[in-house]
Amino acid sequence: MTGDLGAESVAYSELAGRIRVLIADGRIPVGTRLPSERELAMHTGRSRTTIVAAYQELRVNGYLVSRQGSGSRATLPHLADVSKRPGPALNFAGAVPPPVEGLRQLITEVTSDLPDITAFPGFDLLGNDALRDAIADRYTHRGLPTSPEQVLVTTGGQHAIALTAHTLIHRSDIALVESPTYPHAYEAFQRAGARMVATPVTVDGWDVPHLVATIQQTRPAVAYLIPDFQNPTSASMNPGDRARVVHAARSAGTTLVIDEATVDLNIDRPWDDGPFARHAALSAGPNGSGVITIGSLSKSIWSGLRIGWIRADAAVIRRLVQARPAGDLGTPPIEQLVGEQVIRRMDELVAGRRRMLREHRTVLSASLRHHLPQWRTPWPDGGMSLWVQLNQPASSALASIVRARGMALVPGPKFSIDGSLERFLRLPMTSPADELDSGVRLLAHAWAQLGASGPVVANNRIPASGI
Repeated sequence: MTGDLGAESVAYSELAGRIRVLIADGRIPVGTRLPSERELAMHTGRSRTTIVAAYQELRVNGYLVSRQGSGSRATLPHLADVSKRPGPALNFAGAVPPPVEGLRQLITEVTSDLPDITAFPGFDLLGNDALRDAIADRYTHRGLPTSPEQVLVTTGGQHAIALTAHTLIHRSDIALVESPTYPHAYEAFQRAGARMVATPVTVDGWDVPHLVATIQQTRPAVAYLIPDFQNPTSASMNPGDRARVVHAARSAGTTLVIDEATVDLNIDRPWDDGPFARHAALSAGPNGSGVITIGSLSKSIWSGLRIGWIRADAAVIRRLVQARPAGDLGTPPIEQLVGEQVIRRMDELVAGRRRMLREHRTVLSASLRHHLPQWRTPWPDGGMSLWVQLNQPASSALASIVRARGMALVPGPKFSIDGSLERFLRLPMTSPADELDSGVRLLAHAWAQLGASGPVVANNRIPASGI
């Protein structure tokens, strides 16, 4: 995993740097016992003095904890000593926007005229009737006739994904995901016991022939797709391709799990195809549409409003309700009251979010082109992030450097199921505009340092810079 080392005089720092990258990127999980100094010296063909020096550097920097009799185990600096955390961080790790304009006033209005909240059931597996009505009405208005019986309210979008995975996946079933994709989604399918296969997507869109062929050949139990402003590429699947995917999935007996958490984040895409599931509803067979749609308010409205939902055939909703008590017993009623009013006023509220994304896209893109012209910077027509292509496969190494300088950054491999995508970074457009520019300046300085140190890719996969 660490590859070949250079001259003896620099071998210890190279080895320490490469192990740091492996730990920071999760390839060596926290808590893993590393080889003893004697074992590693034997396997690398280096002196024990070199290994001792490398391990000591890792300990000093908080990546290794050694105890007499139990060996040395991987850790992370913020786990070893919270006091060593840097000051206020630039958050380029999560696409977490501020609340939309008008949300605070809406919450005040709802809570000032709060009905007797104890009248609502304490255990509510389906969700507030009024909220389910509002969600169903919105789907119907967008071209997909929907009844409240086809809607289940969840505690956020991630809960909806996890509940779907838990309900539909049996151990060793195949689950198809995009590459790159939303990391916590494939983690949910893996935790449910699925075997993962991937299909590529870029800023230019899907390789639809590959996607269709993969569905036909592997016949996955589920295929998880983000067809509108895909996370992280921000690509959108065109209507004709959606129909092809629906047909292929139905022929293979595959359930499509369509994540539409980002569907309302259109900046200037000139078309709107409506809900993906309408392509399946037009020709639904006796077994239903074969499409489960997941929605959420966290991206479009506010991440602190933990309201999500699942839209599916009524029979599927019943299965999900039966499975739900193993994870939770219902969504809090106050959030649902707010959520209903948000859904009713969605178009009005998301207008401000779109204006913010338009402005931030301009700021972030201009800053990247000015400070890092060697990177390929896309111009998405919606979504919350830029999927930037680096001119070297060193995403993990860069993330490690900037972490020490107070920036939270997720490297490209986090968005894949196989540790690939070292040449890519997701840069969210959600931070304040001034932080976007200062963050890019920090990235440019760190990238220049990384280039000066001459990073090596061990085994053509692992960036080997001394960080």
